Amino acid sequence: MKVKIHTLFQYLLETTTAEPEAIVGLSLARSPSLGDFLADLDPALKLDWNGVSFQGLPALREAVIRQAGLMGVCGPHDVLITAGAAEANYLAIRQLVAAGDEIVTESPGWPQVAVLAQAIGASVRLVERREQERWRLPLDRLAQAVTPRTRLIFLSNPNNPTGAMMDAADLAAVVAMADRVGAWLIVDEVYAGLEWTGPRAPSVAGMYPRGITTGSVSKALGLQGLRTGWLICTDKAMILDAVILRENSSEIMNIMGETIAEIALRPSRLAQGLAQAKAEGTANLAVLDAFIAGQDRLSWVRPDAGLIGLARLDGIEGEAFAQRLLAPPYKTFLLPGSAYGQPAHIRLGVGGGAEVALEKGLGRVAQLLADWASPR
Repeated sequence: MKVKIHTLFQYLLETTTAEPEAIVGLSLARSPSLGDFLADLDPALKLDWNGVSFQGLPALREAVIRQAGLMGVCGPHDVLITAGAAEANYLAIRQLVAAGDEIVTESPGWPQVAVLAQAIGASVRLVERREQERWRLPLDRLAQAVTPRTRLIFLSNPNNPTGAMMDAADLAAVVAMADRVGAWLIVDEVYAGLEWTGPRAPSVAGMYPRGITTGSVSKALGLQGLRTGWLICTDKAMILDAVILRENSSEIMNIMGETIAEIALRPSRLAQGLAQAKAEGTANLAVLDAFIAGQDRLSWVRPDAGLIGLARLDGIEGEAFAQRLLAPPYKTFLLPGSAYGQPAHIRLGVGGGAEVALEKGLGRVAQLLADWASPR
């Protein structure tokens, strides 16, 4: 299985040596420091694996169930701790999908599933989210895409990268579609907990025997460097298959990641972390709304949840704009919409707190928009 690079990661690789002075579109909350956790860490902690379970620390798995609202529905035995949500998605897809199978997924959406499908030899049916429909998941077109050949449906909720939300009724409709053909259903929840316009949606692992919820502490809590995420599924064979595959890749979790993630997911710490991310995100959303309203060549559908959204450039190709913005004199990073198959867009975000110098970056975006027709 040869995995080809997807456009998002290719752009990040090509720009990794740049030294931007501002970032417009950071996709995770402001990151805590190690010092924020020292008081809760045991200096005698051995830096081996957890020594208890190949599925991850029991206390961490219990915390994952609690934060997902699945207490009494799922248990710690239904959770596998992984190296971020990306590994959780990888383990599930690799163990469930074979060459010739069919996967249904959304566009725009998280590109990992399409890359893996191509490498496996599976076919992909894309369901288009449309800007004029406020990026909502079109349940009618999804129903048309799901066939008796469909092995897996993969969605993100909140949607990555538009921030559009599926509510409980939407999810129930998708579950019915999957159940009708016996398909597995993965819902990536990396931005769950950061809802701006309504309540958090239920997790699909508690709605459907072949439902798989994936998530992590990376986005909403800013703990991307821990590389700690999870997979939740009530199917014991599916969990065991994922453990076996991981044994042949990352093998076991890192104990520091597990330990700090468990601390971060304790009820009081989680509430504090989400409140901070929401306060900073709300403030930055107001800044972005005002900025976009003042730009003739820029518009967007404000995200319902999460820390990122797609903004449309009028008459400008997104990747060319992003590359020029990164170069002097602007020296500001943003991700082009081509990373998600939306070449007329750029990704804007509200993460990172004050450290990303958002207003400085937006000032440079405004300057480049004004300078666009002029020679370099």
